[in-house]
Amino acid sequence: MPNTPGRPLHLRIALDAEIAIGPGKADLLEGIRETGSIAAAGRAMQMSYKRAWSLVEAMNSAFREPVVETARGGSARGGATLTATGDAVLAAYRRMTKAAEEAVAPEVETLKSMLSTVPRSDEQRD
Repeated sequence: MPNTPGRPLHLRIALDAEIAIGPGKADLLEGIRETGSIAAAGRAMQMSYKRAWSLVEAMNSAFREPVVETARGGSARGGATLTATGDAVLAAYRRMTKAAEEAVAPEVETLKSMLSTVPRSDEQRD
C-alpha cells in the first residue's frame, strides 16, 4: 500500500540476518491473494515479474512451509495462491503494523504539530 496520511508507518521486520518482511512483501502477498497471480500482483505494484517471483521464492525458502503455491499452465490453468502459512504471515505482519501505528500515533501527532505551515515548493506549482 502506498504511503498515505492514513498509513504513514512502513514497518520492516527483520526475522533473522537474511529474511525480513516489510510493506513490499506484504503487499505482494495481498496482491497474489486478490488476483491469483504473481505477475498480476507485481504489475499492480509496478514491479517486474522477475522481481515479484524472486521475492516469492525468497519467502518460500525462508519459512518452513511455502507462503505461495503456484500452478503451471498459463493464463487458463496457471496461477498462484497463498498457503495457510502465507495467510498467517500476512496477518501477523498486518497486526504488527497496526500495533506499531497505534503505539507511535501520539509521537507522530507531536511531530506533525511541529511541521511548517509554509507550503513546500512542490505544492507551490499550479
